[in-house]
Amino acid sequence: MFDFVRQHTKIMMGVMFLLIIPSFVFFGVQGYGDFRASGEAVASVAGQDITKAEWDEAHRREVERMRAQMPNLDGAMFDTPQARYSALERLVQQRVLQAAADQSRLVTGDQRLARELQENPTIAALRKPDGKLDVEGYRQLLSTQGMTPEAFESRMRAELSARQVVGALSSSGLTSASMADAALNAFFQRREVQIARFNRADYVAKVVLTDADLEAYHKANPTLFQASEQATIEYVVLDMAAVEKGLAVNDADVRTYFEQNAKQWEVKEERRASHILINAAKSAPQAEREKAKARASELLTQVKKAPDSFAEVAKKNSQDGGSAPVGGDLDFFGRGAMVKPVEDAVYAMKKGDISDLVESEYGYHVIRLTDIRAPKQRGFDELRTEIETTLRKQQAKAKFSEAAETFRNTAYEQPDSLKPVAEKLKLQVATATLTGREPVKDARGVLANAKFLKAVFAADSIQKKQNIETMDLGGNQMASARITNYSPARTLPLAEVKDKVRERLIQVRAAELAKKEGAAMLAAWKANPASANLPAALILSRDQPQQQPSEVVNAVMRADMAASPAWIGIDLGDQGYALAKVNKIVPRDAVPQDRVAQDRKQYTDWWSGAEGMAYYLMLKERHKARITAPKPSVETLGG
Repeated sequence: MFDFVRQHTKIMMGVMFLLIIPSFVFFGVQGYGDFRASGEAVASVAGQDITKAEWDEAHRREVERMRAQMPNLDGAMFDTPQARYSALERLVQQRVLQAAADQSRLVTGDQRLARELQENPTIAALRKPDGKLDVEGYRQLLSTQGMTPEAFESRMRAELSARQVVGALSSSGLTSASMADAALNAFFQRREVQIARFNRADYVAKVVLTDADLEAYHKANPTLFQASEQATIEYVVLDMAAVEKGLAVNDADVRTYFEQNAKQWEVKEERRASHILINAAKSAPQAEREKAKARASELLTQVKKAPDSFAEVAKKNSQDGGSAPVGGDLDFFGRGAMVKPVEDAVYAMKKGDISDLVESEYGYHVIRLTDIRAPKQRGFDELRTEIETTLRKQQAKAKFSEAAETFRNTAYEQPDSLKPVAEKLKLQVATATLTGREPVKDARGVLANAKFLKAVFAADSIQKKQNIETMDLGGNQMASARITNYSPARTLPLAEVKDKVRERLIQVRAAELAKKEGAAMLAAWKANPASANLPAALILSRDQPQQQPSEVVNAVMRADMAASPAWIGIDLGDQGYALAKVNKIVPRDAVPQDRVAQDRKQYTDWWSGAEGMAYYLMLKERHKARITAPKPSVETLGG
């Protein structure tokens, strides 16, 4: 199968360049907005539909993952038709690869899954000092994404199996040096070109609009002038802190706990020492270790003659970069904090003593004991508040299940109000106004939980305005909510958005005028080159675009130079039009020898990526993958 891809090298070269220099065909925003409102399937793979709900969930997961990786990133950039459509394309790709993996019976074993989870930095951060996974933290992390560990691990298995489908092909691409050099020389070719721009902004003053124009544009583009859906909700949250508030701790219980845990409150002896270290690893040659020992002995003799010089000698001679700048001070520490030879020496000394040479795995130490902090027993009055907090948390853990059951039953049995459950458990009914089904930037608490918002905006919740089913959000937190007022998304009347309509239509018409004049000038100058009024020529290439838009660079580099000069017109979308006269091909500069291998490797990576994409496209056809949601256009006019 892989040989099939490699045998069609011309096709593959075409695919590669299509990947490097993509071109897109866009559909209207109107159709996209209408489609989103429907409940139809948005795509299908191998006869299985992908629903809008699955699309929404995939997009939500991607947004949450990006927010977790880059908390300061503006979430608004993800809330665009283009970003959502990209999420759908990736979801279809996942389903295609999974279908191929299932057909080929590719599976992921427990060891492979465990290794992948261990390498995941987010999960690795949940490990305790002893190396064991914080299971509760793991569950809580996944619950914020609406998943259980079982569901997450099942999805990970599927993803790892899918990676195997194209992994072998992508990692095995082979290209010859001559093939790489020919392709790279063509790709990085330079061209002398003169470019005239017809910018939208230069035609704004020429646009004249009538009220009829505004009315027609408003009517033809209703989704551009919509008020978002809006819901006012009431919600109640039950968590451990809320349970704790209603609990009282008995003084006798506090006293008993103090007496039964007396050893826990004991502050053990700590000692403060300074040291001078001369490094000598145990694996070092014997001669090197003897040299280090001799140097440490010299310093020992020096500080024993003048103990008050210890700090100064440590600053100048100690090879412990952490303590040397502070005169070798190691601060207070208890047993178990230092390597054993050092600890044993420190705890055998009297205050002010200087040790003999102490050998450890790091080298040779000279140690001075500077202070002793005697053990002491903390008193009851000092510990009362801490013990009360501990007991209250213990009681809350014991009572949480009972409170959760009461919460769940009351919210269900009295669905028209949250006041009964709030009064019964002494909770607060909070109110919020939501303008969308996704968490907004800076949202806090349950309002930042996409799973919770999805339930709030469910069709049944909107229609009946009753308490939603109590949701367990993980981390000993439960919530219920109800919509008290709901306004669906609606197109605002022209009277309310007339200025916005005018601004958008002016930009549209200005871009049309720019394109019209640009196309006319192209025809005139091609017919009579001597009449052309063009700026000075510049040298353009894919790696040196000279601040030109990518559309211009791509068009110039694709221009047929069989008969030069070549005249081309470039539609810049809502930005206007560009006209280019491509005068001649300029050979690529000689590449320094040290870059040749690097460039060839880059080419091989491109080739492997192209092979992988071609193979994916073949799989896409084989498994009958189709996206039925219209692709959105790039909308930049207005604001």
